[in-house]
Amino acid sequence: MTDLWRLLARAVALGASDLHLTCGLPPQVRVHGRLAPLLDEAPPPAPGGVEALFGEVLTPRQRAALEVERSVDLALVLDRARGGDGQRFRVNLFASSGQVAAAVRRLDDRLRGFDELRLPPQLARLADLEDGLVLLVGPTGSGKTTTLAAIIDKINREEACHVVTLEDPIEYVHESRRALVHQRELHADFDRFSRALRAALREDPDVILVGEMRDVATMRAALMAAETGHLVLSTLHSGSAIGATERLIGAFRGDERDSIRYQLSLVLRCVVAQRLLPLAEGGGRFPATEVLWITPAVANLIRAGKTAQIQAAVEGQAAQGMLTLEQSLAEAVQRGWVTEAAAQAAARDPGAFAERLRHARGGAFTRLSAR
Repeated sequence: MTDLWRLLARAVALGASDLHLTCGLPPQVRVHGRLAPLLDEAPPPAPGGVEALFGEVLTPRQRAALEVERSVDLALVLDRARGGDGQRFRVNLFASSGQVAAAVRRLDDRLRGFDELRLPPQLARLADLEDGLVLLVGPTGSGKTTTLAAIIDKINREEACHVVTLEDPIEYVHESRRALVHQRELHADFDRFSRALRAALREDPDVILVGEMRDVATMRAALMAAETGHLVLSTLHSGSAIGATERLIGAFRGDERDSIRYQLSLVLRCVVAQRLLPLAEGGGRFPATEVLWITPAVANLIRAGKTAQIQAAVEGQAAQGMLTLEQSLAEAVQRGWVTEAAAQAAARDPGAFAERLRHARGGAFTRLSAR
């Protein structure tokens, strides 16, 4: 068994979520959110050592992508013959200071429901949408893919429809149940998200999952797919649900933005922003969640370019399923899921969070995320 598989098996044994490999440094694992070196497991990789570790698992197309783009994603399975039990990993190989480094994320194949993930229950409504665009936003490692997997799993179990996913790499495997599910992986089944998304429209889909909208061509194709009667689910890097609309519009040229803003106001159905906080009792993380449903009033604000006014609409429409980050954090503290200190540090508006928490502790708390 090569050093790569030994390191992966050791990371699993330690309960690590991530493994980092860097030339000249000891391997590092992240356990319960904290990084620690594996000083006795393996020597620091020599120059070229990280790339050599992955030499046996890279396909020719992945090697070419790494050489040209200086970054590539792939998936690995640690089977019994290699010291594991079928654990899956997402690997990102990337150039750093002239060498190849690796960030390895352990994937949890077990599909979880909304309750188990502690997601707000109104997100289950996303699986009932017939068309439009749904965005999951947040930093890397904020649980976006896990939430999308829960939505796809609910659709798969309840709807007789065709689901096509475009992923880099495939993280959660969905076996066709009531729905027919086809999962396609970058570099294995297609070479570009935008091209694969346009091709998916010829495959009679009802639901299309795009792992990430990375470029303008993919964004444009996703908007077109949503506009032509498909439900499109995707992720975007943005700090907030409200900021996601401007992040998407801002990716286009200035002379296109008015038309894109109008198009987005018609097809956008919901934006969900997430970030993970450590659970108070340890051993897991809580997804602090912000939910922006695109009501007619919100759509008008997007169309008019008045996104700064959307926050007031969110604050005043809890009955519509809206949820602010501060509401989510206050509920998490009230339920004992996260500590007040962790929630306070995560709040975008500490004053609003303190007010929400004061009402909760004063007995005026109602579960806003359940409405």
